[in-house]
Amino acid sequence: MALKKSCKQLVADAQSVVRTIPVADAIERHNDPGVVFVDLRDVRELEREGMIPGALHAPRGMLEFWVDPDSPYYKEVFGSEKEFYFYCASAWRSALATRTVQEMGLEPVAHIEGGFSGWKKAGGPVGEKPARNTKVKSKN
Repeated sequence: MALKKSCKQLVADAQSVVRTIPVADAIERHNDPGVVFVDLRDVRELEREGMIPGALHAPRGMLEFWVDPDSPYYKEVFGSEKEFYFYCASAWRSALATRTVQEMGLEPVAHIEGGFSGWKKAGGPVGEKPARNTKVKSKN
């Protein structure tokens, strides 16, 4: 079966219409309260490699639902009028995700050049994935 478009073509198309922020600029803005870093990687990647400290983990498969205020899965952070920097391992998934949320109307948005790999290579801070809240509600 021949595909109409390859995954590389989809990524290239997305990169042509989204803003890519150089990793050095992203590192410089890391502690800016007006910027939300959004990690799109699978939870296993976060556990294995760590993540940008303070980043929001938004699994790629849930992103559109978390961004849409009419979705039962909506996350208020996406209505905060902040700037969003998306990243994945190597900037392929983040290019696609940034294009999608841009088409949905979320702005301002960008994705980080080189992804998390580029971030680490440039010396950006890396922390562990925060522990999941595992409190059990009392039945009292």
